[in-house]
Amino acid sequence: MAVKKNDVIIIGAGIAGLVLAFECLNQGKTVLIIERNTKEHLGGLAKLSFGGMALVGTPLQRRLGIKDTPAIALDDWHSFAEFGTQDVLPKLWAEQYVHESAEQVYYWLLGLDLKFFPVVNWVERGQYKRGNSVPRYHVLWGTGYRLVERFEELLKNHPNSDRLTYLFEHKVTDLIQENGKITGCIAEQENMGQKDLTFFAEHVVVATGGITGCLDKVREHWYKPWGQAPKEMLNGSHPFADGLVHDAVSRHGGNVTHLDKMWNYAAGIPNPKPQFEAHGLSLIPCKSALWLDHSGRRIGPEPMVTGFDTNELCHRVSKLEKPYTWQLLNWRIAAKELAVSGSEHNPMIRDRKLFSFLREVLLGNHRLVRQLQKESDHFIVARDLRELVNQMNRLNGDQTIDFEVLKNEVTQFDDVIRRGKGLWNDDQLRRIQHARGWRSDRVRTCKPKPILDPSAGPLIAIKLRLITRKSLGGIQTDLQSRVLNTLGAPITGLYAIGEAAGFGGGGASGFKSLEGTFLSGCILTARAAAKSIGGSV
Repeated sequence: MAVKKNDVIIIGAGIAGLVLAFECLNQGKTVLIIERNTKEHLGGLAKLSFGGMALVGTPLQRRLGIKDTPAIALDDWHSFAEFGTQDVLPKLWAEQYVHESAEQVYYWLLGLDLKFFPVVNWVERGQYKRGNSVPRYHVLWGTGYRLVERFEELLKNHPNSDRLTYLFEHKVTDLIQENGKITGCIAEQENMGQKDLTFFAEHVVVATGGITGCLDKVREHWYKPWGQAPKEMLNGSHPFADGLVHDAVSRHGGNVTHLDKMWNYAAGIPNPKPQFEAHGLSLIPCKSALWLDHSGRRIGPEPMVTGFDTNELCHRVSKLEKPYTWQLLNWRIAAKELAVSGSEHNPMIRDRKLFSFLREVLLGNHRLVRQLQKESDHFIVARDLRELVNQMNRLNGDQTIDFEVLKNEVTQFDDVIRRGKGLWNDDQLRRIQHARGWRSDRVRTCKPKPILDPSAGPLIAIKLRLITRKSLGGIQTDLQSRVLNTLGAPITGLYAIGEAAGFGGGGASGFKSLEGTFLSGCILTARAAAKSIGGSV
């Protein structure tokens, strides 16, 4: 069934697709967005995200006394990316990001009446390699939810809104190529099996996300030097992020690269309200908690501490005997440090309730701790260590954790704390002090105090699994977001943006990300595509 020809077809209604649609409407073009999910899921994962963006050289950084430049940022980027000699385009995208993120993302969003919370957090500080040498993590006020909501408003109220059409619950299965040019796509209604829907346009843009919503694909492309993927993983993406359109791009000559590079997290729990199989919640784990293996022994010899090298945490978890870990902490630590990555569990930021948010920061987020205690069987609360161990073993259905072993681990750690700061000969405590040295992180990081201190209780144990999140690799593109073939030449009429393009060039982050480059990478790649489509580059 043929339909009218549009100027632009965007496959995917995530934030990259919405930004591109907005820019194309500004150019007066007709746009068709084909989205596999329902209308309620417009915005994709961005709508559920925390809304953090790594931005370089912003006025907010300068006001906080952070001396940052594109040169410093690019040096940091390379320290984590570990680019190879063949990664020419990813390197170019990294360079474009650090030079343009302030102008093309920060100022642009401010001009669209979006705001950032007036702090800058310091994430991915690095371990042996440097990582972020200064704080760059800006939090969008209203989280990703507000970002999506705002672009919905902009598109709905746009003077050219009549030039925009949405088609929900339709899965693109292939592209249409004529005389070497991509001229459209083929779609079927989701779960209906019809393959007779063809759509044509001058420009076709892939904005479908990555592959980490398909655990089979994750295992297939697991980074080989790490060995086998964990037997048990949670899905922190969405089953529709399955690489179906990546495969179509490959069939038509497009170059898909670096699919073994992924940005997963080590601290997932099963979603108490799952929407699909293995649906997980990604926790932002506590720096002050002890991270333990399946037997209750502290993972070492270097302690696992969040906020320094997320990729390395995943590597270490994947090497353990069992596919799960534990964090041991107390209520005091959880109330101050624990968070869930996403808008749903951060309602005070999402709904822009400033005083309520500040109250939770200053007095502790007891609401979230109580919610997790009520909803998740993987979040165990107990009056004492003996009861805690009994509940941990009950959840496992075995006696894997020995009370005396666990007691010895936490007692040793507590004894070091009691000796006083000058005698803190423990790398976890050193990193906690490092985190507390930066003002924005100090308010979310506890001053060290013994975990078994009765005044800080009750005790908490959280059972964690590796959870998938983002694909760092993807469809290779040039700096105009044009898809390239295996010889490096653009495929006429075809673009890829956002996560589908590995956030630029098929893998702009390289081996691991500085964190916060995903939402902003979606915006940068979408705007680059819009400029190319509009003929301004």
